[in-house]
Amino acid sequence: MRSRSPVLFSALVAALGGLLFGFDTAVISGTTEALQRTFALDDFGLGFAVASALIGTIVGAFAAGRPAERFGRKPVLFVLAVLYFIASIGSALAASLTVFVIFRFIGRLAVGGASVVSPLYIAEIAPARQRGRLVALNQLNVVGGILLAFLSNFLLARVLVGDAAWRWMLGVQAFPAALFFVLLFFIPESPRWLVKRGRVGEARAILTRIEDSSVEHELEDIVVSVQAEAGHREATLFQRRYARPIFLAWTVAMFNQLSGINALMYYAPRIFRSAGAAAGDALLQAVAIGGTNLLFTALALFIIDRFGRRPLLALGGLGAAVSLALTAVGFYRGTTGHLVLAGLLGFIAFHAIGQGAVIWVFISEIFPNAVREKGQALGSFTHWFMAAVVSWTFPVVAQASGGHAFSFFAAMMLLQFVFAWKIMPETRGLSLEELQQRLGISGGAPAVEAKEWGQTTSVEQLR
Repeated sequence: MRSRSPVLFSALVAALGGLLFGFDTAVISGTTEALQRTFALDDFGLGFAVASALIGTIVGAFAAGRPAERFGRKPVLFVLAVLYFIASIGSALAASLTVFVIFRFIGRLAVGGASVVSPLYIAEIAPARQRGRLVALNQLNVVGGILLAFLSNFLLARVLVGDAAWRWMLGVQAFPAALFFVLLFFIPESPRWLVKRGRVGEARAILTRIEDSSVEHELEDIVVSVQAEAGHREATLFQRRYARPIFLAWTVAMFNQLSGINALMYYAPRIFRSAGAAAGDALLQAVAIGGTNLLFTALALFIIDRFGRRPLLALGGLGAAVSLALTAVGFYRGTTGHLVLAGLLGFIAFHAIGQGAVIWVFISEIFPNAVREKGQALGSFTHWFMAAVVSWTFPVVAQASGGHAFSFFAAMMLLQFVFAWKIMPETRGLSLEELQQRLGISGGAPAVEAKEWGQTTSVEQLR
């Protein structure tokens, strides 16, 4: 099947943005105590240092859609690779808290942008039958980056001391960032973006490379969808006809962070130490979290297109609720860290199968071509806004009661289960254009005029 190699390669390269996203998210967890010492921070100040950088993620997520629409998906990925590289070097060399926060802000701009553009690009090049697992490749790379960060932190802490350790933890990200930049030269632009820009011939050539069959049918569906949307106010996301996908994207992204996942990613060693683990054991337990995350994300990769998005989110929510409740009990009892470790390993497994696998796939699917990049940006903005809120408040709340913090997260996962069971639609197995019709947001199918497309006078003439 000739489509597999170019599609898979392009998806893997774009998903390197996800690997850097995951690495940048988790690497800070190994530096929190050193940052407190270096910059004389209390718990509130540490929460600010971590969460203030997340403002960059929010800005990056919110702003990425417009340049991705104007200049294309691929050029924006190039910019993100450069930002990752600059941020890793700058934060590693920072001599003051202000300089550190500035470069972390730059890095989080890239994280926010990657959370929008990488899954968006993959969804637009992937055939419908492979889209779930290919977009989930991005999430697999995210959790691979998380594991790589935890493992890197553990190893560097064993061989380096003082400032050298935490600076190298942050600086090693420059190497995968440089690789990401180089490999981007070898992938094509999104054919759907090319059609939106009237470059139908280029889109046809790319689809011919990545599709097994039905290239003209696929191209016709894209053109009809894009042209139909042109009859509406496609530049505006917030209009009544898009209310349902907006609600779905907002809800899924909100629950993702109300699970407490980023609190665990940012503060894993600190959580384990507060449950009684020694410093070295805490870093090793964080590696166990990363390994479990990767293992169950890989499992989700193989089942998401078989069982669908909705069952995985429901199962993940219910399992995460039970596991987080177990974690809360461990903190309330205060007698052993083994219960906390078991609860958090269970949580990360269910999160990987549920929210971790579903969020970026689902959000990349439910918006029509005309506003997909804006919808992806909205979902990512919601995700990172909630991440900032949770990450800023978690050190203070957990210091008062770790049990209360994890009880809250458990309650939120019960609500997610109800949402997936009662409200969430299924999206697997349908083309992006078919999903528009299923969600009731597709328009008519007007002809494609030569004046706009410069290639053809009607849809029929695309054949």
